[in-house]
Parts: sequence; structure tokens; C-alpha cells
Amino acid sequence: MKAGEIRKLSDKELDAKLLELKDELYKLRFQQAINQLDNPMRINAVKKDIARVKTIMRDAELHGANT
Repeated sequence: MKAGEIRKLSDKELDAKLLELKDELYKLRFQQAINQLDNPMRINAVKKDIARVKTIMRDAELHGANT
């Protein structure tokens, strides 16, 4: 997911997206633990998406921008 796409989301959508990504990361780590993970690079991609969402949420908080 690109940062431009994330910036277009509202605060509630950002919260929902963050929860969705955290849940996906949990499931991927579980699959990795039981050796059923097909694409290990997906874990890194999800972590980066979580960081992007958190960064944009923090940016909106600091600048008072209501996205």
C-alpha cells in the first residue's frame, strides 16, 4: 500500500487498517512458526505498511490535519 493511498483514508479507516494489518502480521508469524509460510517477504511488507499507517496517523496528530 502506497503512502498516498493511506493519506486519503479517514481517521476511522486508518484505525481499521492498522488493526487489519496487525492481525495479518500475527497470522503470518503463526504460519512461520509452524513452517507453512509461502512468502516470507510478506512479513516485511506488512511491517512496513504498519509503519506507514502509524507515521501518517502521527503526522495528522501533530499537524492537526483532519484526514
